[in-house]
Parts: sequence; C-alpha cells; structure tokens
Amino acid sequence: MIIKSISLTNFRNHANYFLDCNKDTTLILGENGCGKTSVLEAIYILTQGKSFRATDPDIIKRDTDFYRIELEYDNGEKITASYDRTKKTFKILDKKTTRLPLKNKYPVILFQPSDLNLISHSPSTRRKYFDQVFSILSPEYATAVNKYEKAITQRNKLLKQEFIDSTTIFPWNVLLAKNGIILKNLREKFLNDINLVFTSTYHSIADNQDEINLSFMSEVSNLTENQYLEILEKNFTKDHLLGHTTFGSHRDVIDFIFNHKPANGSASRGETRSIILALKFIEANIIADNLLKKPIILLDDVFSELDNTRRSSLIDNFKNHQVIITSVEKFAKD
Repeated sequence: MIIKSISLTNFRNHANYFLDCNKDTTLILGENGCGKTSVLEAIYILTQGKSFRATDPDIIKRDTDFYRIELEYDNGEKITASYDRTKKTFKILDKKTTRLPLKNKYPVILFQPSDLNLISHSPSTRRKYFDQVFSILSPEYATAVNKYEKAITQRNKLLKQEFIDSTTIFPWNVLLAKNGIILKNLREKFLNDINLVFTSTYHSIADNQDEINLSFMSEVSNLTENQYLEILEKNFTKDHLLGHTTFGSHRDVIDFIFNHKPANGSASRGETRSIILALKFIEANIIADNLLKKPIILLDDVFSELDNTRRSSLIDNFKNHQVIITSVEKFAKD
C-alpha cells in the first residue's frame, strides 16, 4: 500500500501538521530540531503500533492533554492513534483497540543516522536492532521476543529478592526455554538468508572484492527446550546471588565480519556506510519476498552522512518503493 497523507495534533513539537505524500519520494525539508523525525515517528506508530524512540508520555506535546495522529492509505483506509495521558487507542474502521492489530500493520524500513554506528555498538544494541527487523518478518518471532522479554524481566525481578525459591521462578524458566529456542532458531534462519546475498549486495555499492557476513554466537545452540530448562534450574543459586539471569538467548551475539575479521576495527568509515546500506537493501528485499508487500522506506537525515555515490545507490535501490525522507538540504534524485 501507499501512504496518501499523515496528520499530527499535539505530537512532539507539532500543534498541527499535515503532510501529503507522493507515491514515490516525499522530501520533508527543514532545519535540525524542527520536528522532521517526529513525522517519521508518527508513521512508524501507525504502521508498527509503537514508537521507535520513546514512550507516549514523552511524545505528547507539553502542556496539552492528548495527541492524535491519522494516516490514510491510497485505498482510503484510515488508521488513527490517540493518547490522553492515560492510555493509547487505535481506531480502524470505527473499531477501537489498545493495540494495532497484526492485520493492520504494514512493513517499513527505517534508516536513522545512528544505524551507521550499528557495527560499533554493543551486542545488545545489535540484538535489539535485528529483533525489530525479524519481528516484521515473522509474527512468530514478534510473539516470542515479546514473551521472552517479559519473562526475563520478571525472572530477574524475582532473583533480586532476598528470599526466593526455585519453584516460584519455575514458570518463568519454562517461558524462557520455550521462547528462547524459537528465537535462536529464527535468528539463525534469517541471518543465513541475509548472508546468502550480503557480499553481492555490498558489491553493488562498493565495486571491490571485499566479503561481508553476519556471525551468530549463541550458548543455546544445539540445545533442546528441556536442556535449556535444566540449565536455568541448575543456575538458580548463582543467578540468585548475582541478581540476574546468566544464561539464555538474551545473551546471543550478532557481529559483522568484514574480510574474515570483525568489522568493528577493520572496516573504514566509508566501508561501514556501504555495509549498512547493503543491509538495508537486503532487509527491504527479504521483507518484500516474505510478506509479499513492498515496505515503506523511512530515511531520517541520512544523506548528510553519505557521499554522492552512496546517495545515488540508496535512491536507485529503493526506486520501486514509497520513500519518505527527512533532510536539511535538497538533493538530486537522479
């Protein structure tokens, strides 16, 4: 589908804002701090059900009692989200719900300047990044990561209590084992899919013989659900002493490997930019192939970080998608 328009009321620093979107490329031009990213954030909320950078109390405009955002697709479908400082409500076809239904979610590729630092960020940052991507690809993954995160939070909370026994914590162990195995299996699958085309896609941006792939390390590898559960039970005393869960899929490590070495430290700034661009192109193609929907591309002020060659590659690779771009400067599309 194509976004026709987006409107914002009391959203961030926008009292009222309306944007007509083009079917191909829409440019939101303005100085830093004027609220360009907020427009992309509103689109993300109405396509994914949540913000990519904050919670609702942080989003609502200061000294107001509510925010409201509405998105209209080219087929006439409208989705509205509103927040009144107590709860957020989505409205679709006159039906209200506290969550955006799965059937009403639409895939997006979000490109932020911070993504260019993904290689040098912590393992937890990379894991969170790929969790977001894989959740778009797979409802099963989205459900598993949500259940896993809730279970690890509750288990760690219990472990911090002075008096706690293993039977109290057992139900959370079960949830961690079940969903941890699901996450491990799907992470392996999706990372393998990316690796099949990572180097060739990189070469479409940087004409050289470099190789790039993603490595995946998990202490859960080769374990069954029961074995996972047994290790959690065995580790209870140690985990209680330390106050957190020391084993599981929340410790999986995903790294970028550049010419058989960790890219962090071996890839130059320019090579890093090409690696992340290639990753974004692959994400768009994998999502389109798996969901049979062309994702909407949201580019937040990335052109200031890219040279002309990479700008052209970005535009060319996304030419068959609807692209919404924020920028402080105009740029040539051809």
